[in-house]
Amino acid sequence: AAQGARFSRVRIVDDPPTDGQRFLMAAASSNIAAGEDIRVLSRYVAETAGLPDYDFWLFDSRLVARFHIDETDTTVGIEITEDPADVLAACRARDTAWPLATPSATVWAQVRSSA
Repeated sequence: AAQGARFSRVRIVDDPPTDGQRFLMAAASSNIAAGEDIRVLSRYVAETAGLPDYDFWLFDSRLVARFHIDETDTTVGIEITEDPADVLAACRARDTAWPLATPSATVWAQVRSSA
């Protein structure tokens, strides 16, 4: 971040957040302190907006890492692609999700106060 790199993510959470999602939100403070912009989006809004139902990372708007996660919430594989159609779909999902999401600190304050 100090060198001008941008690192951001949108985390989709249930309502109420699961214990695992609460843990990830609590652990996010060190990433935020390092310069990452983490935002949170409810699963309902994500589904309504037509966002993908799988987890992925997008690198420099040119490479997509799609995570394969089993029913126990364990990552069982990662698929890497530079296919233009997959990259475009990921860019569109990012561009749709970002303005709908709320900064992590705001959501975390609400979650902590309701616990």
